[in-house]
Amino acid sequence: MSQGHDHKAHDHKACVGDALTRAHSLCEARGARLTTLRERVLELVWSSHKPRGAYAILEEMAVDGKRVAPLTVYRALDFLVEQGLVHRIESLNAYVGCPEPGQSHAGQFLVCERCGDATELNDPAVTDAITNGAAARGFHAVRQTVEVLGLCPACQAAV
Repeated sequence: MSQGHDHKAHDHKACVGDALTRAHSLCEARGARLTTLRERVLELVWSSHKPRGAYAILEEMAVDGKRVAPLTVYRALDFLVEQGLVHRIESLNAYVGCPEPGQSHAGQFLVCERCGDATELNDPAVTDAITNGAAARGFHAVRQTVEVLGLCPACQAAV
């Protein structure tokens, strides 16, 4: 998931390594079990800053020589979402790594329709507006995912 950094200068291995380190720390602190399979799925989600679908992850695992059932990958993704380590982008039916998994927050994403990059917005004002608007209508919001489709700066420049 893009964080607005220069992709050419970005050290992606460090990014993936940081995500795995955070995941191990969080799971250990929560008493949650980050199995080898769950860790590999998390690594594959983070292998690109573009949202990854379950079947793309499954195909990559097959390339690794591991035959895994689709249900197993979906269960691993459900665990990772439950732990706040990844977000599911509903409109794309795909997953992105969460750069701030230790903090409770709503999923707000800017999704580029051209290149598929997704940037997490995480703006408390957006969360509050939705929560307050829902409450004014007697609705208790339990989970929020906001997806804004458009063009990222790089794709705008290319137009």
